[in-house]
Amino acid sequence: MTVERIFDELGHFKRFQACLYFAAVFQAVACGIHYLASVFLVETPNFVSSVPGNITDVLYGNVTASSLEEILPVFKAWEAPLVVQTAEGEQWELSRCRCSLRIDPGDFTYDFYGNKTVKTCGGDFVYDHTEVYQSIVTDWDLVCDKEWLAKLCQPTFMVGVLIGALVFGDIADRVGRVKILMFTSLCQFGLGVAVAFAGNYYFFMVLRFLLAMVSSGYLVVVFVYVTEFTGIKVRTWTSMHVHAAFAVGIMVVALTGYLVRVWWIYQIVLSTCTSPFLFFCWKFPETPFYLMAKSRYKDAQTLLDKMARFNGLECQLKVEDLLNSENGRPLVEQEAAEKKPSQPEKKLSILDLFGSWRMAGRTCTVWAIWFIGSLGYYVFSLGSVNLGGNQYINLFLAGAVEVPSYLVGCFAMDRIGRKKTCAPALLLAGVTCMLIIVVPAKVEALAIALCMIGKFAVAIAFGLIYLYTCELYPTTIRSLAVGSGSMMCRVGSVVAPFCVYLADVWIYLPQVYSLLSSVTFAQFSRLS
Repeated sequence: MTVERIFDELGHFKRFQACLYFAAVFQAVACGIHYLASVFLVETPNFVSSVPGNITDVLYGNVTASSLEEILPVFKAWEAPLVVQTAEGEQWELSRCRCSLRIDPGDFTYDFYGNKTVKTCGGDFVYDHTEVYQSIVTDWDLVCDKEWLAKLCQPTFMVGVLIGALVFGDIADRVGRVKILMFTSLCQFGLGVAVAFAGNYYFFMVLRFLLAMVSSGYLVVVFVYVTEFTGIKVRTWTSMHVHAAFAVGIMVVALTGYLVRVWWIYQIVLSTCTSPFLFFCWKFPETPFYLMAKSRYKDAQTLLDKMARFNGLECQLKVEDLLNSENGRPLVEQEAAEKKPSQPEKKLSILDLFGSWRMAGRTCTVWAIWFIGSLGYYVFSLGSVNLGGNQYINLFLAGAVEVPSYLVGCFAMDRIGRKKTCAPALLLAGVTCMLIIVVPAKVEALAIALCMIGKFAVAIAFGLIYLYTCELYPTTIRSLAVGSGSMMCRVGSVVAPFCVYLADVWIYLPQVYSLLSSVTFAQFSRLS
């Protein structure tokens, strides 16, 4: 089958393909939005335990105030507690998850050396609303013994992404790319808005899990879709810049998070950003690769004629010219023979990716690159808000730095090849992780710069592997290959949030990524 001749005859990236490409990529912005939205959905502001009674005086070192809200912006829980006095004359020392009642305190002073009665938090907290007015943490008190529920939000979302990648990648090979694009884009909008109206934490998590599945499904299938509609001369650029749309989504999250500090309004704004896509996605045609692979030759011929007219060309290309028939009879005529019963389609499974030893080795290596690329990508993205400075600017830069990385990656791939571009990028990301370890905590600018360099490098490898996977596998299992690779990618993305959390426990955790990158580089160098 020489379907690539379509682009030689009708153009590699003319008007028809360009319109489809930019329309499909526009919705990919929503994927970047939903993947990183939890950064500000579960943001935990400064807080302290509350006490019974009306607070009349507050002490924090030499600072005095009449309410907790006044003192919280400067309160540092890891240094010293707050001291408050109630209208009933009780004096309390407050920290985040516990409070101490002073016994026979006497004068109201900050220092006290008498006896205290220590109590755990009673479930009432006072939050600092100067930076975060309302998040799911403040609404449902996901702090102290419930803190793990907030930290579970992003890993659970990524588990949904993992399942969605595998499920929708497989279904797209069976029912077609367009049906999946339409279904997932509609569900992204509906579920995204529904999340904003979740009445409790558990309903919120279920909706986010379903949203993750459809977002992942769209992202997996759209890569295959644009790859099968663009010619080989521009395929590197078109497939890589789908990631640029994802990066735009990250920047939209940073900008919206800065402007909107109420989580449910923030969620609605993010979910409606790409809603115009719903008005024209139903006009998308199926790809010629898929139509030919499924023996739908009449539909394929209709599509070729439509592409030619839209591109201002005269279509002289016939479907039978693209087919190789062993018996010399054009396959398009075989389709027209209505009396001949159709052959049942072979059911595809993930085992088809291990059809031979060479195919199995290729699949394992590609999966490793997916995992490492995803792990580094999300560690750099999620960790950017913890580097110091302005968290909104940090996240915006983490998205913005990806755009030039894809330009550099495209130029490099066209000139030195896929392997020679991906392997050094993985190593550079690993070296950056090592350097971040030795940077003093006070030098925030250098830490941020190294993080952006690491994100730049890992974005090249992460963007390249989508295209490389499409090129390594035949049409019939291409979506399955990308879907299963994306599944391994999501295993890395599930692990990534825990890496960010565990950095507080073990600062040398980035060395693990460095080691994994080196091992993957060694394996990748052997991939043919």
